[in-house]
Amino acid sequence: MVCAHRVAGVMLLALFLAACGEADQLREIRGGTMGTTWSAQFVESADTDTAGLRDELDAALETVNAQMSTYREESHISRFNQAEAGESVALPPEFTVVLMAALELAEATDGAFDPTVGPLVNLWGFGPDGPRGEAPPEELLDAARERVGWQQLEFEVDGRRLTQPGGVYLDLSSIAKGYAADLLAEVLEGRGIDRYLVSIGGDMRIRGDKPGGAPWRIAVERPDPGSRDIHTVIEPGDVAMATSGSYRNFFRDGEQTYSHTIDPLTGYPVPQDLVSVTVLHDSAKMADGLATAITALGAERGYRFAREQGLNALLLISDNEGVAERMTPGFAAYMPQEDD
Repeated sequence: MVCAHRVAGVMLLALFLAACGEADQLREIRGGTMGTTWSAQFVESADTDTAGLRDELDAALETVNAQMSTYREESHISRFNQAEAGESVALPPEFTVVLMAALELAEATDGAFDPTVGPLVNLWGFGPDGPRGEAPPEELLDAARERVGWQQLEFEVDGRRLTQPGGVYLDLSSIAKGYAADLLAEVLEGRGIDRYLVSIGGDMRIRGDKPGGAPWRIAVERPDPGSRDIHTVIEPGDVAMATSGSYRNFFRDGEQTYSHTIDPLTGYPVPQDLVSVTVLHDSAKMADGLATAITALGAERGYRFAREQGLNALLLISDNEGVAERMTPGFAAYMPQEDD
């Protein structure tokens, strides 16, 4: 004979374990945006309301695209780029936040990161005008360089108005993708989800842990255009991460390879020695912009900048013997620790 209280206890235990099992489930929503893929992986609690979550995530991505995509003629950034000299354009709050961060990076890097680099990006075939197979002639480079320079912008922050000085073409692609990852994270946290990994291409926001308490582990790719092999794995914890690589998006003209990261000061794609930069930061927006800034600065100047700014960064540098890694002092703390 089995006591009633024991049966009840077993039933309660079974219900408790079932509830724990239901709560400790990894879910994923994914899609395409900004020329790449995005995903939101999260641990769903028993009381989490996920109704309409995908629509809300899609709406956050649409906000960024509608405001900051140079591939859309009706976007806010395209309206500014097409505006006449002296015309003042009203900016939405999200655009204002991203532009402020971009100008902060431009000042910190003495223009190595410059949101007005658009004419050069387009000229080299990495913008909405489409690809090219050869280096542009010097006279076109000279003309494009004259249109570049973040100091030309007249930005009224409080009124959120930007005046077109004439011929300036904004390109926020090197920071807007990270900002979009931040927005996806905000959507999840607004639903009470505090264990997640959101990713747009190489830009991520991570919080909490996976089911069972295991940390999120992120692979940093080996900079080889012909493979998807792993160079190293890190455990970033509650942080944002971005990787900028020159080994995926490029074109060849004869023996010369031109990467998609343009040096606004020279007008040319950056040299190919610094092939990958990974940055950890509080926001994916800043991690994205900083990874591009370090890439534009180059291996030596970029590493010095990362050290001076106290950044957690990993630089992969190509030389005649292969690929060497160089990390700032704080980055080593994010490498997985071997068990004793």
